[in-house]
Amino acid sequence: QLQNKILILTICAAGIGGTFQYGYNISIINAPASYIQTFMNTTWLERTGVPLESNVILLLWSFTVSAYPLGGLTGAVVAGPMAIMLGRKMSLLLNNVFVIIAAALSGFSRMAKSFEMIMLSRFFTGMNAGVSMNIQPMYLAESAPKKLRGAVALTSASFTALGLVLGQVVGLRELLGREESWPFLLASNVVPALIQLTALPWFPESPRYLLIDRGDKESCISALQKLRGTSDLSAELEEMLAEQAAVKGQRAKNPWELFQNPSLRWQLVSIVVLSSAMQLCGNDSMYFYAAYVFKEAGIPQDKIPYVVIGTGSCELITSVTCNMIIDYAGRRPLLLGGYIFMAGWAIVFMVALSQQTQISWMPYLSMACIFAYILSFGIGPAGVTGVLPTEVFDQMSRPAAYMICGSLLWFNLFLVGTAFPFIVKSLAHFCYIPFLVVCVCTALYVGFFLPETKGKSFLEISEEFKKRNFKTKTRAGFYKGPEEIKITTL
Repeated sequence: QLQNKILILTICAAGIGGTFQYGYNISIINAPASYIQTFMNTTWLERTGVPLESNVILLLWSFTVSAYPLGGLTGAVVAGPMAIMLGRKMSLLLNNVFVIIAAALSGFSRMAKSFEMIMLSRFFTGMNAGVSMNIQPMYLAESAPKKLRGAVALTSASFTALGLVLGQVVGLRELLGREESWPFLLASNVVPALIQLTALPWFPESPRYLLIDRGDKESCISALQKLRGTSDLSAELEEMLAEQAAVKGQRAKNPWELFQNPSLRWQLVSIVVLSSAMQLCGNDSMYFYAAYVFKEAGIPQDKIPYVVIGTGSCELITSVTCNMIIDYAGRRPLLLGGYIFMAGWAIVFMVALSQQTQISWMPYLSMACIFAYILSFGIGPAGVTGVLPTEVFDQMSRPAAYMICGSLLWFNLFLVGTAFPFIVKSLAHFCYIPFLVVCVCTALYVGFFLPETKGKSFLEISEEFKKRNFKTKTRAGFYKGPEEIKITTL
């Protein structure tokens, strides 16, 4: 039991300063949006004596918002080399430096009368999220026993959802959502960073990293004993040594080497499709619509922030549920079900939006759609997508795979954030058509091409993909037999 506690505490220590920050920093920027825009205007007025035009304020605000995914993209790119050179645990610890810089910048921005400091702070916050989104699932999946691997790696999604909800709660007017306290709200992300810096050093490094990357068998065994206790480690150690032998003499791969390697073709296609779909499926855009739909449903303006917390809580509840069932249900059914349900709700949502003014109960239907869409996303795509790169790539390809995954995730977040207002403008009520197409295509891909990875060792998963990658070659290679026989008769 104590060992289970050690694993649970490792998960919490990694999560609180890891993907928790991603969710938290996405949602704390929403509450003070109008106050920061006012601050930009008054600062400019003090500097130049001329107020800013409204479209310039909007432009500056969009720069501030898009600095976050831009930082995330940078973080995702540096995460791979960090994970290889510093190890998984040390990378997570060093990653807190970015948040501490960001908190100092945003906390003192009003005092320094500089809105540029807020933009820079968002960039550093993004960098922190970019690194943790890549390294945390890798660290946890490599530290977990095989039968719990899915559930442990999936806690990353639960911490993201927890961050989202807590960010919404802290941003309420009763807490830090008032005009005078927005610098404190933006700087509050330093608290999780300090908790992680105090807690994580007490827990072991990833045993797989210690053995396969560092070749340090003693440290690996001691880390395993801490995480597993006195239970028999021979089977797990044997499996790791087999994986070490399989990658012997190789060095950690670069992202472009994955694209050139035919034996990784299907693994790469799978993570590219799923990482892109995770942002292009329109889940984050539901939050964009939430306030408008709730207002139309007759909820008073001052009560809307409380209902929006409900949407965040939905994602939290489903990701925790998904945690409990992933190692029973498997990865494929959760992904497939999630995308099929989202496609269905997208259709209902568009119909409800188009009839919003005609039929009195339609706003309530669109409100139900928002909750249902977020629930469907949380039950599968939100968590499983982050687990897959760990499972389908070997130790030497894994950091590079996460770099590709993370870069796509952040680039698409930026793309959707920039394009969505224009999609709404041009397609009006039918703005969810692009997202519907993404959901249907992804469901088809998962249904036809993605193998199940539940309960398999990393080597078994590699073997299964090897069969797929070289299926066509073995058929074409049948006629080489006679030549080989000739050679043996010589």
